[in-house]
Amino acid sequence: MPTKATTQRASKGSTAQTHGVVVAVHPEYVPEQSDPDSRQFLFTYRIRVSNTGDTTVQLRERHWVIVDAHGDREEVRGPGVVGQQPKIEPGATFEYSSYVQLRTPWGTMEGEYVVARLGAEVFEVRIARFFLVAP
Repeated sequence: MPTKATTQRASKGSTAQTHGVVVAVHPEYVPEQSDPDSRQFLFTYRIRVSNTGDTTVQLRERHWVIVDAHGDREEVRGPGVVGQQPKIEPGATFEYSSYVQLRTPWGTMEGEYVVARLGAEVFEVRIARFFLVAP
Protein backbone atom coordinates (compact mmCIF):
# COMPACT_ATOMS: atom_id res chain seq x y z
CA MET A 1 0.00 0.00 0.00
CA PRO A 2 1.61 3.32 -1.02
CA THR A 3 2.27 5.79 1.78
CA LYS A 4 3.83 8.46 -0.44
CA ALA A 5 4.08 9.05 -4.14
CA THR A 6 7.69 7.85 -4.18
CA THR A 7 7.79 5.09 -1.57
CA GLN A 8 5.90 2.04 -0.45
CA ARG A 9 5.66 0.64 3.05
CA ALA A 10 8.11 -2.24 3.12
CA SER A 11 7.05 -3.99 6.30
CA LYS A 12 6.58 -3.60 9.98
CA GLY A 13 9.24 -1.57 11.68
CA SER A 14 10.57 -2.19 15.14
CA THR A 15 10.83 -0.53 18.53
CA ALA A 16 13.22 -1.32 21.37
CA GLN A 17 14.07 0.36 24.66
CA THR A 18 17.40 0.12 26.49
CA HIS A 19 18.16 2.09 29.68
CA GLY A 20 15.60 4.78 28.87
CA VAL A 21 16.57 5.19 25.22
CA VAL A 22 13.86 4.16 22.75
CA VAL A 23 14.72 3.39 19.12
CA ALA A 24 11.85 3.15 16.62
CA VAL A 25 12.49 2.20 12.98
CA HIS A 26 10.14 2.61 10.01
CA PRO A 27 11.39 1.04 6.72
CA GLU A 28 10.02 1.67 3.23
CA TYR A 29 10.72 0.20 -0.19
CA VAL A 30 11.58 2.70 -2.94
CA PRO A 31 10.43 1.15 -6.25
CA GLU A 32 11.49 4.00 -8.55
CA GLN A 33 15.09 3.72 -7.32
CA SER A 34 15.12 -0.07 -7.49
CA ASP A 35 15.78 -2.36 -10.46
CA PRO A 36 14.59 -5.91 -9.74
CA ASP A 37 15.92 -7.18 -13.11
CA SER A 38 19.41 -6.09 -11.99
CA ARG A 39 18.85 -7.37 -8.45
CA GLN A 40 18.93 -3.92 -6.88
CA PHE A 41 16.33 -3.16 -4.23
CA LEU A 42 16.51 0.17 -2.42
CA PHE A 43 14.99 0.65 1.01
CA THR A 44 14.88 3.76 3.16
CA TYR A 45 14.42 3.72 6.88
CA ARG A 46 13.50 6.48 9.31
CA ILE A 47 14.83 6.22 12.84
CA ARG A 48 13.56 8.01 15.90
CA VAL A 49 15.77 7.93 19.01
CA SER A 50 13.96 9.17 22.13
CA ASN A 51 15.50 9.82 25.52
CA THR A 52 12.93 8.90 28.19
CA GLY A 53 15.52 9.11 30.97
CA ASP A 54 16.50 12.06 33.13
CA THR A 55 20.08 12.52 31.87
CA THR A 56 21.33 13.79 28.50
CA VAL A 57 22.74 11.05 26.25
CA GLN A 58 25.03 11.23 23.24
CA LEU A 59 24.88 8.77 20.36
CA ARG A 60 28.53 7.96 19.61
CA GLU A 61 28.67 4.93 17.31
CA ARG A 62 26.50 2.65 15.22
CA HIS A 63 26.69 -1.03 14.37
CA TRP A 64 24.36 -2.59 11.79
CA VAL A 65 23.92 -6.24 10.84
CA ILE A 66 22.30 -6.51 7.41
CA VAL A 67 21.21 -9.93 6.13
CA ASP A 68 19.69 -10.56 2.69
CA ALA A 69 17.35 -13.35 1.57
CA HIS A 70 20.34 -15.58 0.70
CA GLY A 71 21.72 -15.29 4.21
CA ASP A 72 24.59 -13.06 3.08
CA ARG A 73 25.56 -10.91 6.04
CA GLU A 74 27.18 -7.48 6.09
CA GLU A 75 28.22 -5.54 9.17
CA VAL A 76 28.58 -1.77 9.18
CA ARG A 77 30.29 0.12 12.00
CA GLY A 78 31.13 3.76 12.33
CA PRO A 79 30.98 6.94 14.35
CA GLY A 80 27.58 8.54 14.92
CA VAL A 81 24.77 8.58 12.39
CA VAL A 82 24.44 10.63 9.19
CA GLY A 83 27.64 12.49 10.05
CA GLN A 84 26.46 13.46 13.54
CA GLN A 85 26.95 12.39 17.13
CA PRO A 86 23.80 13.99 18.51
CA LYS A 87 23.20 14.85 22.14
CA ILE A 88 19.63 14.08 23.17
CA GLU A 89 18.24 15.91 26.19
CA PRO A 90 15.79 14.20 28.58
CA GLY A 91 12.36 14.06 26.93
CA ALA A 92 13.79 14.95 23.50
CA THR A 93 13.95 12.99 20.26
CA PHE A 94 16.46 12.83 17.41
CA GLU A 95 15.25 11.64 14.00
CA TYR A 96 17.10 10.83 10.81
CA SER A 97 16.66 8.89 7.59
CA SER A 98 19.06 6.67 5.71
CA TYR A 99 18.96 3.87 3.15
CA VAL A 100 20.28 0.45 2.27
CA GLN A 101 20.46 -1.40 -1.02
CA LEU A 102 19.97 -5.17 -1.15
CA ARG A 103 20.50 -7.64 -3.97
CA THR A 104 17.40 -9.59 -2.92
CA PRO A 105 13.78 -8.43 -2.53
CA TRP A 106 13.84 -8.87 1.21
CA GLY A 107 16.22 -8.90 4.13
CA THR A 108 16.63 -7.79 7.71
CA MET A 109 18.55 -5.19 9.66
CA GLU A 110 19.31 -4.91 13.35
CA GLY A 111 22.09 -3.60 15.51
CA GLU A 112 23.00 -1.21 18.28
CA TYR A 113 24.16 2.27 19.05
CA VAL A 114 26.94 3.03 21.49
CA VAL A 115 25.53 5.78 23.71
CA ALA A 116 27.06 7.74 26.57
CA ARG A 117 25.26 9.43 29.43
CA LEU A 118 27.03 12.73 29.81
CA GLY A 119 29.39 12.44 32.74
CA ALA A 120 28.52 8.78 33.29
CA GLU A 121 28.57 5.34 31.70
CA VAL A 122 28.77 4.22 28.09
CA PHE A 123 26.32 1.51 27.03
CA GLU A 124 24.80 -0.20 24.00
CA VAL A 125 21.26 0.59 22.88
CA ARG A 126 19.52 -2.17 20.95
CA ILE A 127 18.02 -1.58 17.50
CA ALA A 128 15.50 -4.39 17.16
CA ARG A 129 15.38 -6.42 13.96
CA PHE A 130 13.19 -5.03 11.23
CA PHE A 131 12.29 -6.40 7.83
CA LEU A 132 12.94 -4.89 4.42
CA VAL A 133 10.41 -6.34 1.98
CA ALA A 134 9.69 -5.34 -1.61
CA PRO A 135 5.98 -5.85 -2.43
